[in-house]
Amino acid sequence: MRADDQDTVCGPRAATRTDRLFTLALLVKGIDGAAELIGAIVLVLVSGATVNRLVAEVLAHDLLGPADGTLARHFVAGTSEFVSGDRTFAVLYLALHGVVKLALVVALLRKWLPAYPVAVVVLLVFVVYEIIRAVHTGSVLLPFLAALDLVITVLVVREYRMLRRERRAA
Repeated sequence: MRADDQDTVCGPRAATRTDRLFTLALLVKGIDGAAELIGAIVLVLVSGATVNRLVAEVLAHDLLGPADGTLARHFVAGTSEFVSGDRTFAVLYLALHGVVKLALVVALLRKWLPAYPVAVVVLLVFVVYEIIRAVHTGSVLLPFLAALDLVITVLVVREYRMLRRERRAA
C-alpha cells in the first residue's frame, strides 16, 4: 500500500489522489446521468422534423467530415431510424439510466454503505451491455466506456472497503 493510500485509525483520513479520482469519477458519472435525463426530456419535446433539420445542419457544415464519409453515413442512418421509429424505448432507457446514475452518485457521495454493492452490480451490468453493443455495432467508443466503468467499479470497491474498515474501527 502506498503512503498516500493509507488509512488512519483515529479520525477521518486525509484525501488521497485515489480519493480525488473517485470523487472526479462520480462527478463525471453524475454529469453523464444528468445529460441522459435531459436527453430523455428533449426526446419527448423535440419533433422528428427538428431532428432532421439538425442533422442537415451538421452535415452542411461538415462537422462530421465529408457528407459522404463513413461517420456521416452512420450518423444519418442512426438518426433516420430514430426519427422514423418509436422513441419510447430510447426515452425510457435514457430516463431510467440517468435517474439510476444520479441516485447512485448522490448515495456514494454521501457515503451510504448499502449503495456501494448496488453501484458495483449496476456498473458491471453497464460494462456487459457496452461490450455486447460494441460487438454488435462495431463501436469504438463503447469499449472505452466499458473500460472506464471497470475503473470506476474498482474505485467503488476500494472506497467501500475503506469505509467499512473506518466504521468498524470507530
